[in-house]
Amino acid sequence: MNYNHVHFIGIGGISMSGLAQILLHNNIKVSGSDVSSSNLTEYLEENGAKVTIGQTEKNIENPDLVVYTAAISEDNPELIEAKRKGIRTIERSVFVGEIMKEYKVSVAVSGTHGKTTTTSMLSHVFLSADTDPTIMVGGELNAIGGNLRCGKNDYMILEACEYHRSFLEFFPTVGIILNVEADHLDYFKDIDDIIEAFADFGALLPKDGALIVNSENENTIKAAKKATCKVITVGYKDSDYNAENISFDENDKATFDIVSNGEKIATLKLNVSGKHNVLNSLAAFAAGDFLGLDRKCIISGIEAYHGVKRRFELKGMVNGFKVIDDYAHHPTEIRATLTTANDMEHNKVWCIFQPHTYTRTKTLFDDFKEVLTLADHTIIADIYAAREKDTGLVSSKELAQATEGAIYLESFDKIKEYILENAAEGDIVITMGAGNIYKVGEELIGQGR
Repeated sequence: MNYNHVHFIGIGGISMSGLAQILLHNNIKVSGSDVSSSNLTEYLEENGAKVTIGQTEKNIENPDLVVYTAAISEDNPELIEAKRKGIRTIERSVFVGEIMKEYKVSVAVSGTHGKTTTTSMLSHVFLSADTDPTIMVGGELNAIGGNLRCGKNDYMILEACEYHRSFLEFFPTVGIILNVEADHLDYFKDIDDIIEAFADFGALLPKDGALIVNSENENTIKAAKKATCKVITVGYKDSDYNAENISFDENDKATFDIVSNGEKIATLKLNVSGKHNVLNSLAAFAAGDFLGLDRKCIISGIEAYHGVKRRFELKGMVNGFKVIDDYAHHPTEIRATLTTANDMEHNKVWCIFQPHTYTRTKTLFDDFKEVLTLADHTIIADIYAAREKDTGLVSSKELAQATEGAIYLESFDKIKEYILENAAEGDIVITMGAGNIYKVGEELIGQGR
């Protein structure tokens, strides 16, 4: 990387802090700013970065490059100052693409959902194969002590997000498309627009690379239409890699055979729950197999994966019931999570759901009200706005009124009180959503009788 000094506007974000760490690992001077301090900003400072809390033009001390996120507005004083000085400025995803060029092999995991889990499985695979990979994952993975690992320039494994078509700035050599469904409709026009974006992602791959797709998802197959590289399918039948003879233990963890060209080539015993993880692990296996990694290492790596934070994470027991936290915020993810819970030994399943963004809630309203009935009891919290403003067009109260068996409670305190009064021994209570609903579960554990 031909930089002496790179400045990050918004350095405290998960992705931005990871990029900053990669530069520090390569002895490149790093500076940056953010609106508040955090464990990530403190960690960067401890490792040599100059971090300023608060954003002002004085923070731009003639770096070679300024990196900013899509959330940074055009009137940001640091961005304005960088442009005034003629310093090159690029959006985060473009910089990720530039970094990817530094690696001999880069594996990019895309899909509407399942990215973090599959990227984490792959991370375990490459660690098991002793490849010393660089890893960027969207969750906290115990095996690497966080969301980033800096390794040699041979292998890079990372998530590829479709929002704002960010992944089209990447330079993968191996790509995975786990699924393609309606989401981020505040940006995309419709499902066809989303499919086209994923098809453009597939077209990025070099002819000697590979695109791995889930044949059980019709839209994913459509998204492979522009790929000029080898396309590898994974699924339950008629695929290059099939999962057969699937069985589940009492915790809904799968054991299955991997069959290719009619031949059993491996048996996998997963240490994460849910049928959806069968396909996630199959995609990870196919990627490692294409790259020529030892199959024993691929198997041991996948089987060593026990999950990341906020992915069906058991938080603890309260008054005899389990408290689980899950990041699910799309109807398909919610269905997978609640199906997994229902398959486990339990009395009743409680879902405490925090919708994520007004746009998603409004657009997928009917899907949400259908899938949330998979729980025996559903409590809906206020919508987590994230990047949006309340338009008044949809509310959690409306969603609760439209959902059979659901109630709306306007505060986390009331949700906690209701659960402590009504959940019974043997129940499963799941806090669900991409916002801060996990705090309810953590406080429940602290307030249990």
